[in-house]
Amino acid sequence: MSKKDITDYLWTDKKRTLFGLPLSFTRYFVTDTKIITQTGFFSVREDEIDMYKVTDKSLKRGFFQRLFGLGTIRILSKDIDTPEKELKNIKNSRKVSELIDACITQQRDKYSIRGRDMYGPGGHIPPEHFDFD
Repeated sequence: MSKKDITDYLWTDKKRTLFGLPLSFTRYFVTDTKIITQTGFFSVREDEIDMYKVTDKSLKRGFFQRLFGLGTIRILSKDIDTPEKELKNIKNSRKVSELIDACITQQRDKYSIRGRDMYGPGGHIPPEHFDFD
């Protein structure tokens, strides 16, 4: 059984060229609990971010992106492997951004977590979260 058979995706799309064509080996998936990026053709790499770990999200729509109905969502998280992720050149970027917001809120409510709970006093990240090796 493959991963697609057991996972319910709320949204999925490919990274698109500047002209809006899905000619890429980068694919994005959103579930109610994770944001998944899959890259590669022969050797495939997947990276996941848990929704409740997202600390900030922004949407950027440059001039050419707007012409072709695209946008880039930038996500900052407390994920050790991926503190920053960009979902580049995706269609319906505003709706996807709102979907991610709803999932973040749902997961934080489920675990009773707020963004400020992931930071120490004064809004700084506690030193034990840094890897000095």
